[in-house]
Amino acid sequence: MKKTIFAGCLIMAASVLADAPKAEQAKAAAEQTPQTLRQRRPQRMPRGGMERMRNRNSARPVRFGRLSDGRTAKIWRIQGRGGLILDVSDYGGRLVRCYAPDRYGNLADVTLGWNTPAEYEKYGFSMGTLIGRYGNRIADGKFTLEGKEYQLAINEKKDKRHCNLHGGPEGWDKKIWDVRRLREGPVQGLELKLVSPDGDMGFPGTVTMKVCYRVYPDNVWAIDYEATTDKTTVLNVTHHSYWNLAGEASGSVLGQELKIFADQYTRTSEGLIPTEVAPVKGTGFDFTELRKIGAMSDLMAKAEELKPMDNWYDHNFVIRGEAGKLRPAAVMRDPASGRKLEIWTTEPCMQMYGAQNMTDALPSKTAGRNLCKYAGVALETQHFPDSPNRPDFPSTVLKPGETFRSRTEYRFSAE
Repeated sequence: MKKTIFAGCLIMAASVLADAPKAEQAKAAAEQTPQTLRQRRPQRMPRGGMERMRNRNSARPVRFGRLSDGRTAKIWRIQGRGGLILDVSDYGGRLVRCYAPDRYGNLADVTLGWNTPAEYEKYGFSMGTLIGRYGNRIADGKFTLEGKEYQLAINEKKDKRHCNLHGGPEGWDKKIWDVRRLREGPVQGLELKLVSPDGDMGFPGTVTMKVCYRVYPDNVWAIDYEATTDKTTVLNVTHHSYWNLAGEASGSVLGQELKIFADQYTRTSEGLIPTEVAPVKGTGFDFTELRKIGAMSDLMAKAEELKPMDNWYDHNFVIRGEAGKLRPAAVMRDPASGRKLEIWTTEPCMQMYGAQNMTDALPSKTAGRNLCKYAGVALETQHFPDSPNRPDFPSTVLKPGETFRSRTEYRFSAE
């Protein structure tokens, strides 16, 4: 893979207020777009440009906007010498923008999201956020731990679904995290911290969570999770970014390619609760070889058991290899731009959600464009859903004196 030098000094402007007019939102979004994204051909960076780009990491956060309850959210920018740029908010630890180079060095924002906190509040989809205390679903919002039954908040109540989803209606994606900048030589990063009190959304124990985002010079974004508790609890954390390697608002990802390093997935009930582990071979879940995301649409459409999932992907894959060791989980590739994303993780599983519930009524970050059905794909490294109720699944129990640790890497390249 060629190392690419980018044109110009990358410029970041302050984000718009949540109540700013549409024209001002579009202007602000354009000003935050790296210059190479607006060029047809890559150019060499002028003398001193790379140094100025590195200095952007020392800048203070900028205002993102105001939430409906009056809280103010901010955005931090971190970037690597290889060109990868992340805009991260303290509001839910969201990845608001992720600029990655194509085979010619041109940048595109390859993650879905919006330009204001108000839009994240309005439209949802767990867009780009940290998820906790418990990613995915817990059946009926109940589990028993050390002989005591806990009732969690129920925030998915449609059709036959009745569960706690992603930690509840006021999960960690709704929190303002404490953020400080990390400076570790050529590695730029952020440390995000949150204290979740005992009883938060019904979960036991006060959990102290630390999440570190680091951008390495070779265009790797690493997330390190670390948590402790003062009372026995359950924990399953993940990151809920949606990827479109052609660029956000560029259309559906059905023509982009995906490989998942999993020979098994979890079948589910109509309520999307796991029922059994099954082989992917012979099903629409067989991504053991790189293929287009939409390649199995006919097979998926005919599967009666998938109707509750709109005959599309909202399933957990069991990643090959030993949980706790960093290993490949997925590869995604856009043939047109050459962009490639490799996901490596220490987690046992990964959830794939295909954005089948998105519509063209959803705005995008790009002025004049909207999102659409299949506008991106979420690939969430995690433990099994409903693990607290399934002793046959790897445990998600965290006890006092123990430290939960997990790592996921997003390795960007172009070919």
